[in-house]
Amino acid sequence: MNNNRWIAMVGVALVLLSPVLVAQIDPNIPPPAGPLTNEAQPSAGPTSLRETLGAPGQMGQQMADKAFVRTATEDGIADVKLGQLAVQKGGVDIKTLAQKLVDDHTAINKEIATVADSLGVVPAKSMSKSDQAEYEKVNGLSGKDFDTEYLTFITKAHYQKTHDFYLEASVASDPGLAAEVVKAMQTMRAHLGMITQVAAQDGITLPPRPPRPARPAAAASTPPPAAKK
Repeated sequence: MNNNRWIAMVGVALVLLSPVLVAQIDPNIPPPAGPLTNEAQPSAGPTSLRETLGAPGQMGQQMADKAFVRTATEDGIADVKLGQLAVQKGGVDIKTLAQKLVDDHTAINKEIATVADSLGVVPAKSMSKSDQAEYEKVNGLSGKDFDTEYLTFITKAHYQKTHDFYLEASVASDPGLAAEVVKAMQTMRAHLGMITQVAAQDGITLPPRPPRPARPAAAASTPPPAAKK
């Protein structure tokens, strides 16, 4: 009688313990429900802003591209307006040069505006305050003073913009923008050669080429794309 009771009790215990034992042996059976320890807690998804946004710097570069386009269209208006003024008031050589710059920068402005539209950027409608001040300054001059001030200003502006365009072409996140920037940069480099030639013909001393600022790491590691033909 006692033996039978002992066997029955052991049987009941095995029945109660079997789910736990099987769960420890067979990984396909989930463990009993209960609070998880820190080591057992699964990941709930992205744990940082970097994981959420993807490649680091991508969103920041897209914002920088839009800011560049906005500034480029603003500067482009100044190139055209100052050129048109030089066509009216400059000497013979200045008039010819200025008309070439007006034509080229009008074309550049249209191409950049097309890119701006694809990026969702509203192009500038007027030149910057500093360029407006320069326009008013040169408009108050005449003769050799006008020619000298105009050539000096566009020389400095072209040096700065070719550098800025080179850096943008090196890091732009949009291939279409990069291609248009390279084309514009090559045109402005050609302008610098024309400006130097006209200055030499008219006996005007131009400001020296400024030292090139150090390139950002991203730009230094990525060469600018080739221009579309």
